[in-house]
Order: sequence, then C-alpha cells, then structure tokens
Amino acid sequence: MYAITITEPGGPEALVWDEVPDPAPEEGEVLVEVVASAVNRADLLQRQGLYNPPPGASPYPGLECSGRIAAVGPGVSGWAVGDEVCALLSGGGYAEKVAVPAGQLLPVPEGIDLRQAAALPEVTCTVWSNVFMISHLRPGETLLVHGGSSGIGTMAIQLAKAVGAKVAVTAGTKDKLQFCADLGADVLINYREQDFVEELKKATDGAGADVILDNMGAKYLDRNVKTLAANGRLAIIGMQGGIKGELNIATLLNKRAAISATSLRARPLGEKASIVAAVREHVWPLISSGHVRPIVDRELPMSDAATGHRVLEESGHIGKVLLVVP
Repeated sequence: MYAITITEPGGPEALVWDEVPDPAPEEGEVLVEVVASAVNRADLLQRQGLYNPPPGASPYPGLECSGRIAAVGPGVSGWAVGDEVCALLSGGGYAEKVAVPAGQLLPVPEGIDLRQAAALPEVTCTVWSNVFMISHLRPGETLLVHGGSSGIGTMAIQLAKAVGAKVAVTAGTKDKLQFCADLGADVLINYREQDFVEELKKATDGAGADVILDNMGAKYLDRNVKTLAANGRLAIIGMQGGIKGELNIATLLNKRAAISATSLRARPLGEKASIVAAVREHVWPLISSGHVRPIVDRELPMSDAATGHRVLEESGHIGKVLLVVP
C-alpha cells in the first residue's frame, strides 16, 4: 500500500507519499481500507518530531479516518467486511489501509457522506469527553470555546447548543466569527481586537464562563482562570500557546474551580472505547437527525498532505481539512 511517511522531522515537505508494507489486523482489530483522513494539529507536531506515536501504534500520521472494512481480525464481533465506518486512531490514517481496534470504530452516521465522515471521530470524541464527560456542561450554562472556527470549535458549538448551553467563542477574523454565529454561537470575540476576559464578563453579567475549552495552554492559563465562573471548569486540550504558565491558586480556590488536561492519543484502549461508545450513544443521533454536522473546509488528495499541513499552519481554514485517498 501507499502511506504518508516522514523522511525526517521538518516542514511540510517532509511528508512523502511512499510505498510501505500492508498492515494486518491483530486480535481485536479490523483492517480498514481508507477513503479519507483528516489533518489535526497533532499531525503537525508529529511531522516536526515533537509528538511521537505511542508504542505499538502506526508510525504514519493520521488520528482518524473513514473507509470500508477489508478484513476482520480474531475476536471481533459486530463488524463485517464491507461495513462503512469511521475510526479514532493512534496513528496511520494517512494511508490506504490501517488496522484499528474494534472499540474505536463507529458506523458512518445516517445522511453523512463516507468521505466527510472522516471529519468526525477526533472532534466528537475530544469535545464529548472534555466538555461533557469531564466538565459536565449543563443546559443553561456558558461554554467558552477558544478557536471557535476550528474543527474542534465548530463541533463544540453545535453540541453545546444541542444541549441548551450558551456559547461564547474566540476567533481571529470577522468571517470566522460570522461562521460561528451561523452555527449558533451567542457571544463572538475577536481575540486580535478584544479581551476575552472582559467580553465574557459583559456577556454574563459578571459571572464568567462555566466551562472553557482551551487549545492554547500556557498563554491563556491565567486569563482563563480569571474568566471562570464560580465552580467553573477549565478543560485544556492543546498547547499552541506554550507548555509552562503561572497559575494563581488563590483565584482558583476562591472560585472553587477545576482544571483538567487531557489528550486522546495515548489513552488505554479501554478508555478510548468508552469514549467512542459514549459518542455513538449521545452524538450520533444528533448527527443522523441533522442537528449536528461535520464542517469541512476542503478536500485534498492524500498524496498532497503537505498542502493540508500548510493550511492548518496558516490558520486560514474553517472546520476540518480532509485528505482523500486518490
């Protein structure tokens, strides 16, 4: 088969579409013939040599895919050759075939194109696990989403609105903010021109955000804590703004607030399977009914993964960038 390999850590030019050995499904796995994958920021870090796959995972980038089951390994039930699926991966999505633990498979939701289903696994699992399973966002509460026009952000807006929450977003352009508004965001903050701490206070009569979904890390840590409401929950899922920040514990104590930080890739198989099962139960019906949809910025040939990486690095996209097997 062909896959995107990384010749050596570096820029997008390090991504090479090359012939590699076919994977084979092991105990509890299925082999998926990939139709499409999607570009995630973690893939950019892997390309740069900063985020290696966990032990035993495929060395190729790609944390999600859609496609058809080509083979079923020993010990797998409930899936058959030919089933159309999408999957959460630890790696290997940028390839023509990938072996996937059966617990990380999802059926393609009703009404969703097979290619576009590749835009769903990572964002739905990330948002559901952090905003709902860990941070317990409830109807009537306020969620602040940093990077509202990203793949994660556009899914967070839709799911939060679906459960009856109020949503505030940050983004860097008027067009991105308008897109967020069209998805249902209530409070629009241009982070280049406005202070999100002050804007959240204005929008909530001084209360702040009950839950914050943060992709920035250190750069926003202090301001995020200031923005939290009493009993607020800060969920950190990225480090785009650095890895070391100063935490004012007194502020956190006074607000009786909590901070969580998670990633999906290195979690044990059982934890991933539990998240995937929860997404299938709670999110898939919303997608099948049309209340929630994947947001796709563009589709590119998988052999041109370098362009997809450049698009994410320039932050000119809205939603997900897909890589389609030629």
